[in-house]
Amino acid sequence: MRYSVSSYSYSGLTNRGDYTELGLIELAKEQGFSAIEFAEIHAPEGTDKKQYAALLADEAKRCGISIAAYCIGADLLYGGEKEIERLKGEAEIAAALGAGVMRHDASGGYRREDRAFRGFADALPVIADGYRAVTQYAKTLGVRTCIENHGFFCQDANRVEAIINRVADENFGALVDIGNFLCADEDPAVSVGLLAPYAFHVHCKDFHIKKGTEFVPPDGFFMTRGGNYLRGAIIGHGSVPVEQCVRILKKAGYDGYYTVEFEGMEDPRLGVAAGLRTLRKIESAL
Repeated sequence: MRYSVSSYSYSGLTNRGDYTELGLIELAKEQGFSAIEFAEIHAPEGTDKKQYAALLADEAKRCGISIAAYCIGADLLYGGEKEIERLKGEAEIAAALGAGVMRHDASGGYRREDRAFRGFADALPVIADGYRAVTQYAKTLGVRTCIENHGFFCQDANRVEAIINRVADENFGALVDIGNFLCADEDPAVSVGLLAPYAFHVHCKDFHIKKGTEFVPPDGFFMTRGGNYLRGAIIGHGSVPVEQCVRILKKAGYDGYYTVEFEGMEDPRLGVAAGLRTLRKIESAL
């Protein structure tokens, strides 16, 4: 198994000013990862984003690790051609980073004022056409694109699968986040089993769960679509069946990076390191 860490896992450190994005690369190497994933990049004021991406790529090369993926937000339902062109530009950033995979969002769904009698089936062709246009351009740059199961509207495994099969391009697949299915109140193992054949990239994440009928502490929890509550956990400490999900992915032939995405309340360095130890322990047991 190959291990990566998302820059998002370290957001507590960058938000405090303890590390820059550039510094996260060396930290990831020190913590034992062979790659880092960037959840967006933020070029310093006055710096061209593509040049900044090249600077990050050079630093990764100096540290002896890869940049596994580049993840960004998007809204293909409302963004139109302008959003598609922006995402093509982001594919160029992914190429400058040396990331072979770019994940971008689909949409948060219809706005309340536009919602009447329209749902996922109505949005599907618009979203798929946007993904297809972006991935066909990204293909010329050597970058594969994918959709992640997050954002509520396109979070369910069957919706992700529907988008992938509607796009119908070998350059487009799934970023399978084993924890995020809980946000749509799905069984992670069942949903991973559905999407594993499409996986281009994987996020390993864990959550503590509180049922909507239970008392929920005021700090750290957020509500799922079905009214339950989740809080980020160290991988292996929560309720996601991590080992089962990894076994399913391996059986499906997935051989890409397993990326630690930590969003718990513990110190990020501790949470990330403990999560990686859990994954290595799982690997030794498989």
